[in-house]
Amino acid sequence: MSPVLAGVLQLLALIAALALAYVPLGDYMAKVYSSDKHLRVEKWIYKGIGANPNTEMRWPAYLRGVLAFSAVSVLFLYLLQRLQGHLPGSLGFAAIDPDQAFNTAASFVTNTNWQSYYGEQAMGHVVQTGGLAVQNFVSAAVGIAVAVALVRGFSRSRTGELGNFWADLVRGVVRILLPLSVVAAIILVACGAIQNFAGIHSVGQFMGGSQQWNGGAVASQEAIKEVGTNGGGYFNANSAHPFENPTPFTNLFEIFLLLVIPFALTRTFGRMVGSIRQGYAILATMATIWLGFIALMMWTEFAHHGPAFDIAGGAMEGKENRFGVGASSIFAVSTTLTSTGAVDSFHSSFTGLGGGITILGMQLGEIAPGGTGSGLYGMLIMAVIAVFIAGLMVGRTPEYLGKKIGTREIKFAACYILITPALVLIFTAAAMALPTPGNSMTNSGAHGFSEILYAYSSGANNNGSAFAGLNADTQWFNSTIGIAMLLGRFLPMVFVLALAGSLAEQKPVPATAGTLRTEKPLFTGLLVGAILIITGLTYFPALALGPLAEGLAS
Repeated sequence: MSPVLAGVLQLLALIAALALAYVPLGDYMAKVYSSDKHLRVEKWIYKGIGANPNTEMRWPAYLRGVLAFSAVSVLFLYLLQRLQGHLPGSLGFAAIDPDQAFNTAASFVTNTNWQSYYGEQAMGHVVQTGGLAVQNFVSAAVGIAVAVALVRGFSRSRTGELGNFWADLVRGVVRILLPLSVVAAIILVACGAIQNFAGIHSVGQFMGGSQQWNGGAVASQEAIKEVGTNGGGYFNANSAHPFENPTPFTNLFEIFLLLVIPFALTRTFGRMVGSIRQGYAILATMATIWLGFIALMMWTEFAHHGPAFDIAGGAMEGKENRFGVGASSIFAVSTTLTSTGAVDSFHSSFTGLGGGITILGMQLGEIAPGGTGSGLYGMLIMAVIAVFIAGLMVGRTPEYLGKKIGTREIKFAACYILITPALVLIFTAAAMALPTPGNSMTNSGAHGFSEILYAYSSGANNNGSAFAGLNADTQWFNSTIGIAMLLGRFLPMVFVLALAGSLAEQKPVPATAGTLRTEKPLFTGLLVGAILIITGLTYFPALALGPLAEGLAS
């Protein structure tokens, strides 16, 4: 079987699996966030944290809950790393340095999971399971909670109440993320992923000698790493490591896991606003961009430019022989179009244009389908922008889902889409202008610039993957990328929740003959165009200096 055909068949199998899970999972999540009943274990949690889950919150209170919980999480995870040398199960590892501990705490709390350290050489069992794995669950649940709050803003009227943050957080973990992760972890263990608390031990090598390895609760962390679109690997090689991703089947299964909730949330959205077709319109937009990026990636990576490529069947440098070009291309696009950041190949080794596709995928705002929750609310913000543009074209006040998009709403949406590009471009410019960050670059020219651009695109967009050619374990990169991750996560949430509160206060506007039908293919095309044009105009100069220049020169 040709490598191209194998890649296409894997893509078709992935689409079929996502289609089968779409309706039941989407409907289930809608019921979870619409129910007024609490499970017994949830009541225990509410009692333990002193929260009243039945109290409705307006957007400032909801935002305070998000920020307070996240601030405590950053502090807890930072202290856990700094005290690692005194904890049981530390495997003899010392405390993490202050700048790296800050970077890692910010990374996992923001659902970024950027790693400037070697996981198997730095983190003991307690930090991995009690710190990093816990944040994999709760950071993903925070993202879904904010998305649900925005959906309630569209579905409710004449009230500023968006639900209860603590109830949404707990339900996301207990009823959605935990059950899915348990099932996924069992499947991964059955397929060869390791799950233990073994210490460091020597392993004999085929050609003689030995190598030091340590075990860990890898399968369970791998499951929530993908289900929650987190991406942080137990080992430095991430999902290219056979302990995390043993077979071609597990590779495809992990891609399914990182896509299933973001895609299914469009069904949840349709259910909660009372129009399944509105959910399908958002789904179609996400799927169009995702499939388009996969087609472009496969084309660039399968293109033959010489005898080495002909023999290998494509650009195999930096890719696992177990997976090949097709599966690696699907994984790379899926992980950068979501906020996952897990990798089964080195993106730095992709072709110039292929590397540019991964960077652009993050720069779109990771909305196709995006992260758990963050993808949906990012896409809905772009939908607001699209209907505003359409309203300007026909000279009438724009409306979306029965809500008028006025001056206040468009200001919130505009602030949302401007924050991340500003962070990416400002920090990239500073890193290129100052001498110290440049010493971390292992490549010069366009590829070296792409390494820096990729790093800040990954951090500010809460992706977490790296170009694999940059030494980011320095005080500069640990500090600046940590700041970019925190600002890139929580500043947009401020405007998402403010927009949700503004929409919830409105009274519904009846549809008229002049109302733009936002469930039609025409709107899907408009939305795709708005996303690509806005992103292209923002990032094109930077992309032209890096991946485009490299790709055109090769």
